[in-house]
Amino acid sequence: MARNFFVGGNWKMNGSVADCKKLVDMLNGFQVPANTEVVVAPPALYVDRVNQALKKDIKVAAQNTYIKPSGAYTGEISPQMLKDMGVEWVVLGHSERREYFKESDDLVGEKTAFALAAGVSVIACIGEKLEEREANITNDVVARQMKAIADHVKDWTHVVVAYEPVWAIGTGKVATPEQAQDVHAFLRKWLAENVSQKAADETRILYGGSVNGANCKTLAAKPDIDGFLVGGASLKPEFGDIILSRQ
Repeated sequence: MARNFFVGGNWKMNGSVADCKKLVDMLNGFQVPANTEVVVAPPALYVDRVNQALKKDIKVAAQNTYIKPSGAYTGEISPQMLKDMGVEWVVLGHSERREYFKESDDLVGEKTAFALAAGVSVIACIGEKLEEREANITNDVVARQMKAIADHVKDWTHVVVAYEPVWAIGTGKVATPEQAQDVHAFLRKWLAENVSQKAADETRILYGGSVNGANCKTLAAKPDIDGFLVGGASLKPEFGDIILSRQ
């Protein structure tokens, strides 16, 4: 089956009320093709404001959720809260969460399963560091990260995988289309062998890491790259070109 193209925009810890209004106005002016899904992830404080102001064919994600529905977990938000606000997506396991906040592979898997059980779809992030790429263990690293999700998740219908080589995030370095395609093909084969052929055929696998208006079309042409998770460029007008990169 054809997998719909998917473009995610991770705003990270950027923005203000004024910035959000400008970004929403920009996004509302973009053309979103019928076969393309667009989801943007503002900081938690602005999620509801952005969700209420965006046109209906662009969805909103939180950048993180916890593994409890409520309770004494200061600073956290739950997927149940997102559902209550009409928010359908969450980004989990981003390399910055893993690196700065010491989130383990298993916690990412647990968070993914908990969000899915609450009815929130997940953009699950994986990827290797530069020293791991140079040691030729990229496939081992991403397989380990995928297994931690698969240990908790059996139905991948509402999971989108984002492969983001950590060495390419915000650095201006981009995996070549061939490097990205090789990892994506490996991930699809891993899904077939460890989850199901259905999951391999239907799960969207995104590339992330310094994607911009200049390189998106070449990357999007690869057979196993089903879209992008975009960082800095999602705050700029070129995000509109990235949304159209499969056209």
